[in-house]
Amino acid sequence: MNMKLTPITQAGFDKLKKDLANYISLRPEAVFNLKTAREMGDLSENAAYHAARQRLNQIDYHIRTLTYQIKTSRVYNSVSNGTVQIGSKVVVNVGIEKKEFHIVGGYESDPSIGKISVFSPIGKALLGKKEGEKVTVGIPAGEITYTIESIT
Repeated sequence: MNMKLTPITQAGFDKLKKDLANYISLRPEAVFNLKTAREMGDLSENAAYHAARQRLNQIDYHIRTLTYQIKTSRVYNSVSNGTVQIGSKVVVNVGIEKKEFHIVGGYESDPSIGKISVFSPIGKALLGKKEGEKVTVGIPAGEITYTIESIT
């Protein structure tokens, strides 16, 4: 099987592993709660059983998802070569406004706090660029031009 690996920062990879360990630790209690609820009798009208089963299903779903994400991730360590890469923090000017973006892998993006994926239009446009360069990104409302002020 030829699997495409998703880029991720070391911090993002560590978070995936921590989250997986957390869900694995929750599973024994969920199994116990399901067993206890099953022993209460008629399963068709047993709300505790259905709730316990749903909780176990949610935990198992997260374990499968996180395991897959860990298996299909490739950790990228950025090298200080003056270009934007995975793991870079980039300050850009948009007119008179400054914005800061942290370029991360697909599994760890959160635009609400400035973490943008390398697969996003802005992430793709910034990747490989240097300080002082301008990049134009197509957005639904037209185009927006960013000037790279600093890269760390």
